[in-house]
Amino acid sequence: MTIRVLVADDQQLIRIGLAGIVDTAPDLQSIGSVATGRDAVAAAAEHRPDVVLMDVRMPEMDGIEATRRITTAGHARVLMLTTFDLDEYVFGALRAGASGFLLKDVPPLDLLSAVRTVAQGEALLAPRVTKRLIAAYVNRQAQPHVKERPRLPEAVTTREREVLLLVAEGLTNAEIAERLYIGAGTVKTHVARLLAKLDARDRVQLVIHAYRSGLTG
Repeated sequence: MTIRVLVADDQQLIRIGLAGIVDTAPDLQSIGSVATGRDAVAAAAEHRPDVVLMDVRMPEMDGIEATRRITTAGHARVLMLTTFDLDEYVFGALRAGASGFLLKDVPPLDLLSAVRTVAQGEALLAPRVTKRLIAAYVNRQAQPHVKERPRLPEAVTTREREVLLLVAEGLTNAEIAERLYIGAGTVKTHVARLLAKLDARDRVQLVIHAYRSGLTG
């Protein structure tokens, strides 16, 4: 099954480069490119791509607002592109529904792998980018007058807490299985239960729960 990708970036050379990289993979297909957030929203609604590679800073409508509209409508999953791994604009993308983040200097093979990961419904938790962004995001959202951190629900088991901690460290299901000496299918089940118990949309939100509850930091 071919993964259909829309590229949104205000720089023409980057659009051409990203689309060209996508088209080198037999299971991926670039279905178009746009230069503004507004055009990204329109193109996502019209073509229904599986993944949108979305720049953070664009004219007319920035990537965060475009991401919010696309994910709210359910038209596609969004993989954010940023120049700097501490770009403050990316913090808002978490609440907008982005499934992950990439730096624009990402190696081509890592880009293709990231697109496949997001298309499969998982979040891209690259240790260099996402963990630092989420940690900063949670710290910024902390309310000084709240003395106690919110706790994880009692329904979350000890094993699920172990899995959640490793998800927060950026490990894949296969890596978690190896670390805990359990099957990959068992890990997938634990992650699915965590998503349900914590009312989380994806792995990014699981990491946020881990930080907020003090499970990791």
